[in-house]
Amino acid sequence: MNLTRAEAIERTATLTAEHYEVTLDLTASETTFPSTTTVTFSAKEGSSSFIDAVTDKVHKVTLNGVELDPAAVSNGVRIELPHLAAHNVLTVEADALFMNTGEGLHRFVDPVDNEVYLYSQFEVPDSRRMFAVFEQPDQKATFTFHITAPAHWDVISNSPTPKPEAAGEGRAVWHFEPTLKMSSYITALIAGPYASVRSELTSSDGRVIPLGVFARKSLMEFMDADNVFELTRQGFEFFEKQFGTPYAFPKYDQLFVPEFNAGAMENAGAVTFLESYVFRSKVTDAMVERRAITILHELAHMWFGDLVTMRWWNDLWLNESFAEFMSTLAAAENTQYVNAWTSFSSLEKSWAYRQDQLPSTHPIKADITDLEDVLVNFDGITYAKGASVLRQLVAWVGQEEFMAGVRAYFGKHAWSNTELTDLMVELEAASGRDLSTWTQKWLETAGVNIFKPQIETGDDGAITSFSILQSAVAEHPVLRPHRAAVGFYNLAASGPDEGKLVRTHRVELDVDGAVTPVPELVGLARPALVLLNDDDLAYAKIRLDDVSLATAQAHLVDFKDSLPRTLVSASVWDATRDGEAPARAYVDFVLATVGRESDSTVITVLLRQLATALHFYVAPEHQQETAVAAADSLWALAQGAEAGSDAQLQFAKAFALQAQSGAQLDAVQALLDGTATLDGLSVDTDLRWELLTSLVAGGRAGQGAIDAELAKDNTQNGQLAAAAAKAAIPTPEAKAGTWEAVVVRGDLANAAARSAINGFGRVWDTSLLEPYVAKYFAAVKQVWEEKSYETSSTIITGLYPSQLVSQATLDATDAFLAALGSETPALRRLIVESRDGVQRALKAQAADQ
Repeated sequence: MNLTRAEAIERTATLTAEHYEVTLDLTASETTFPSTTTVTFSAKEGSSSFIDAVTDKVHKVTLNGVELDPAAVSNGVRIELPHLAAHNVLTVEADALFMNTGEGLHRFVDPVDNEVYLYSQFEVPDSRRMFAVFEQPDQKATFTFHITAPAHWDVISNSPTPKPEAAGEGRAVWHFEPTLKMSSYITALIAGPYASVRSELTSSDGRVIPLGVFARKSLMEFMDADNVFELTRQGFEFFEKQFGTPYAFPKYDQLFVPEFNAGAMENAGAVTFLESYVFRSKVTDAMVERRAITILHELAHMWFGDLVTMRWWNDLWLNESFAEFMSTLAAAENTQYVNAWTSFSSLEKSWAYRQDQLPSTHPIKADITDLEDVLVNFDGITYAKGASVLRQLVAWVGQEEFMAGVRAYFGKHAWSNTELTDLMVELEAASGRDLSTWTQKWLETAGVNIFKPQIETGDDGAITSFSILQSAVAEHPVLRPHRAAVGFYNLAASGPDEGKLVRTHRVELDVDGAVTPVPELVGLARPALVLLNDDDLAYAKIRLDDVSLATAQAHLVDFKDSLPRTLVSASVWDATRDGEAPARAYVDFVLATVGRESDSTVITVLLRQLATALHFYVAPEHQQETAVAAADSLWALAQGAEAGSDAQLQFAKAFALQAQSGAQLDAVQALLDGTATLDGLSVDTDLRWELLTSLVAGGRAGQGAIDAELAKDNTQNGQLAAAAAKAAIPTPEAKAGTWEAVVVRGDLANAAARSAINGFGRVWDTSLLEPYVAKYFAAVKQVWEEKSYETSSTIITGLYPSQLVSQATLDATDAFLAALGSETPALRRLIVESRDGVQRALKAQAADQ
């Protein structure tokens, strides 16, 4: 299963795929489907190689007219190909497995109408679960799919859906036109009685591009297709102009599919999204914005990733970072989300900083030796740090110059595979900057730098000396070149911004080395607040000087603009995470300011960080009283928020999550049964589940109440919510039942397992989890060896005893790691990252004492 880079290089040196003819019958069984693949390819005459095929059974292998013994050449994962000719035709007839893990061809039965829905998910190595394939990104080819399915289904792939041909007994066959040249991981098959809404747009080259939005029939009434189409048109307009290259594929479908593991997947012309982006209940504005960014992210991939594709997974970061950067830029410059960079700073960059401080941190350009390396590197470095550093690069070379280089890159490399150097050559040519040192320091080293101001003033308050101090941790001591800005902020004494904290001066400069003097600021009056990395151009943590920190604590909510406010908040949080400031001070800071925050994403992130501080960073002897007081404050914020506002919804949800005292659970119960209301707050289906789960975790409701709620909402969403609620029942029996279902039997689909795991860890009495420390470490290795990556990583990270913040947890982890050794680095990394959370929590708790 674990293809290595060396094997991929050898295979590409041996052969070149040309075309795949894939025939599938989706009507034969509920567990398997016949899959016949005919692939034409060239090769070095007389050489040998292999093709990937994860199968239930291989029936027949024919190479250049010669039948090979399936028992001799196939092991269920690979098929050996001996004595190749210069031109080859291979046919593999096999049975492939439907999956319920969100990998390969996933099969789902809708509990509402018992209809079957299928979709493919192939990144990184899972097209081999549907057809025989040379599974590596540099083996681009064309693909022709022939699909037999129930006649009432819709069948969607990369090429436009053809008119089906009747095949008798309620079946039909769809013969798709060959795709354009692409990597196998972005091919797609989505099939079932999906409902759809259609539209179209005109590309920059004059072609009419058909558009489609798809969802299950039972969810389509909630699908805001007009919003999706609007964002798609805005994205097309922006990207075609910026990239100087028209959209390459014949149509663009966007499909919202059940039990999806990720946010979305950039299948060429047939993008799949998780169903959480179909809003059947009121959601936060932050969630709506997140959907918009995701839509734009996947659209950007049509150029960067699909039209031009990395040669090997070393450059996965560039695929994802580029799409993440461009989606935020598009949102900020060509949609209603003009504050998208605030959301990026609050959400994405905080993820990057967190990932970059783990012991497993790695250079952005990671050394990917095999497929297991790829899977664990879908992380905050690959996405968020990479995107942050691209933003830094754009500031370094200039946005116009950057885009000119990108346009040259697409013009030169369309339909081919590239490496990082191919892009950097074009950026150097367009900008005139030598980027070799920049590349080495930013992409080939790990860790995050810290900026601190060093300010001296005279008796008159004027600045006599100003420098930016840059530091790095001992483990990753590199000091990097940054393009950054310094902002001065003061309270406006009059005018339309009276009382607001506004920027009164800004200077942009190159920061490099341990000390960077800023002579332009000498002679100016010291402001109320100095903000290093103003506008968030650089990738660096910042600290405030004492004067600025005092201003921030007194006037955070008075910032006129959201981005500087977010940067200051992030600095305070970062100091708390690093154990430099007490967690209870951060709790007070959030509760004193979040009620006046206007940005939905910022509220979301602050409330998440508040929950982390309460549960992990506050000293144990103060945790309960601090958490109860915080929940009271959240309830007061919910009651005081504007009726029907986003903030009201967020505070009500956060209160339900933290409610544990008798009075608080009374308030949750009253909201749920309608004896108390908040003006403007609709207790809709999803909020009901959140309130009920709060009562379950608090011991106020049990299985009977869960069953009654599920009877009202027997949908996929309802079943997942019920699974989480059931696992949250605070009894040893309930925890044992969840453990049995997830770990021992392991018979839950990934989505249900994730929900149960979330409920399992939702406890007020952590002693309920103590028996599972030994069970966890006894089971982990077997879980890793026997289950697919998506399933095993969900269990390993989700059930790690993070809530048991103690030296005993560290000791148990260290004993396991010592016994594990270095034989499975990907598993080791997952455990080491989880361990770091406990170690960091212990440090923060010590600071809070």
